[in-house]
Amino acid sequence: MFDPFAFGTYLARLRKAADMTQSELGDRLMVTRQAISKYERGDSFPDISVLIPLAEIFSVSLDDLIRAGTPVKGEQYILKQIAKGEQNIMTEQINDLIGIAPLLKPSVLDKLSKGLSTHGVDISHLVALAEYLSEDATIALIEKADFSNPSPELLAHIAPFFGADSHLLLLNSIMEGKLDWHLLRFVRCDGSLIEAAVIQGVLPWEALDVFYNKYKSV
Repeated sequence: MFDPFAFGTYLARLRKAADMTQSELGDRLMVTRQAISKYERGDSFPDISVLIPLAEIFSVSLDDLIRAGTPVKGEQYILKQIAKGEQNIMTEQINDLIGIAPLLKPSVLDKLSKGLSTHGVDISHLVALAEYLSEDATIALIEKADFSNPSPELLAHIAPFFGADSHLLLLNSIMEGKLDWHLLRFVRCDGSLIEAAVIQGVLPWEALDVFYNKYKSV
């Protein structure tokens, strides 16, 4: 997994070897001294577009700069391609995205996630990405995710990121019998849909208690 602290340590070493202050480096990158300080402490990571100018300033290769953060091979490839301005980057390995998701803009991460939506995604991996993805990208992955046996703990983590469409997708999976109806406590929708399903025999009467008492322990 990419290590911003290791990257920051390397950046600080380069800057000091060049006898440059944080303010001077910030001026050349058009960011504040405080931003440079955060980069060097590993508290934040520069915009990916800054990596090439950084490499040029210190006369190091882009590969050397990225490798300073000890990325795995897939992470290194993605970061390098983004830094070079490549628009069509495809990855099928979700672990490569999880490790660098905090470093990427949502728009970039959304594009990368499209390569995953046709391969199926373990829900535990989806939990790790949902915080950084847009709702549309999250829904695209949810539709292909493996919900064969999601634990309540995992759904509790991912449900806050669901939009209306995601909740309906979850509800449909429950009504089709793909998911246990006890998971209704994570669904946010019009209660009349649940009531109708109960009357029609699609769901048991106990499902109403679970749905309407979702904020209580089940």
